[in-house]
Amino acid sequence: MLDTYTVVAEPSRRRILDRLLQSDSSVTELANALGLSQPLVSKHLRALRESGLVQVQVDAQRRVYSLDAGPLAEIDEWLSAYRAKWNQHVDALEAHLDERKNAREGNTK
Repeated sequence: MLDTYTVVAEPSRRRILDRLLQSDSSVTELANALGLSQPLVSKHLRALRESGLVQVQVDAQRRVYSLDAGPLAEIDEWLSAYRAKWNQHVDALEAHLDERKNAREGNTK
């Protein structure tokens, strides 16, 4: 079984997750929306299902896939330190821009 990082590292799987974030979908709907073949979508859905990122529900003759974002919590936790670092840079940029704006406004008065 693949770990969550390995599963989401594949771009087509991320595209499938993005689509399932919008709405539950069948293999055919996913294939049409993403421009991928149905066998390829099925292969990726199997990996996503085995990693716990998607759930499947049988609806008569079709299978409907839905997102289960629970396993992404591990990735979110890992990213939190990077997010904090990024926020520091954004905050510093905001302060710099405020200083420049205040300096310009001070020169025009």
